[in-house]
Amino acid sequence: MFTEFDQRMMARALRLAERGLYTTDPNPRVGAVITVGEQIVGEGWTDPVGGPHAEVNALRGAGASSRGATVYVSLEPCSHHGRTPPCSDALIAAGVRRVVCAVGDPNPLVDGSGISQLRTAGIEVESGLLAQHAEQLNVGFFKRMKRGLPYVTVKVAASLDGKVALRNGASRWITGEPARRDVQRLRARSSAVLTGIGTVLADDPQMNVRDPGIEMRGRQPLRVVCDSRLRMPSTARMLVLAGATLVYTTATAGAKALEAAGAGVQTVPADARGSVDLAAVLRDLAARHCNEVLVEAGPVLSGRFLELGLADALITYLSPMLLGGDARSMLALPAIDDMQQRLELDLVEQRQLGKDIRFTWKPRDRNQG
Repeated sequence: MFTEFDQRMMARALRLAERGLYTTDPNPRVGAVITVGEQIVGEGWTDPVGGPHAEVNALRGAGASSRGATVYVSLEPCSHHGRTPPCSDALIAAGVRRVVCAVGDPNPLVDGSGISQLRTAGIEVESGLLAQHAEQLNVGFFKRMKRGLPYVTVKVAASLDGKVALRNGASRWITGEPARRDVQRLRARSSAVLTGIGTVLADDPQMNVRDPGIEMRGRQPLRVVCDSRLRMPSTARMLVLAGATLVYTTATAGAKALEAAGAGVQTVPADARGSVDLAAVLRDLAARHCNEVLVEAGPVLSGRFLELGLADALITYLSPMLLGGDARSMLALPAIDDMQQRLELDLVEQRQLGKDIRFTWKPRDRNQG
């Protein structure tokens, strides 16, 4: 049975974990608090890849006070040798008495073995405190470990009548500065930002994080372009920026020129339309340790992710303006002639950002009826 103090300390561990929101990828965001009685003696969160995990940072802060202490950690301590030694070994060596985990680690290399190792060493272990919050903080890590796919968010900025650009393609700026800053934060937490070749040819986007107020610790999300016919120009602006660019294609001609310009080129199967198979793209991104993928694309590619059931979330930034009937619609979806074919969404969150409203939607499984 968890006490009110346990609740407060785990909530503190989760707030610490959030400090790694933009820096720990592809590792999970984890926080830890060490207490003696009801006094905090150490706390920490996971460093960027290759650095100490949350438990080790907290133990360093607590020092000798760790012996006989209680440790609150937002994810089961790892029990395997990766880039760093097992956190379970560090906790045992420190002589802690009790460990409270928010949730188990879905990584097959851990998946209960960390808890088992601690219990074998005589440490009291409890799990399940604020588990839903902990999973949501690492939603992409959990999905990748359980299903071999990243968590996919489709982002759209549109007018109140559902338009993303004028007929001539002009779209700057539909949303205001607060909404655009929020998009920077979405990019910063993502493992990869994905777009289509149409957007590249039309806008030559940078697809990087440019907000100086976001601490990335040198990290940039992977820039991903879906380009079935390999029309990606070797002069694209994103190719000269910090971080990596990866182009998925069904073609091979032109790959060497792109690679010489700094892009990675990956061939994947074509789908029934002759475009890159998006499911294959996502499987490959998961194999590259991508937890969260943000789709910032045109109506066709964005709509395709939703049509195929590959999007876990849709975020729409709606601006109080009307662009008219001949403007470009926010999503290109196939026509339907039966209401049973409709795609339904559940509203998860709404938030005011300056003059705009951000809505977060979860696509409903069509099998739910």
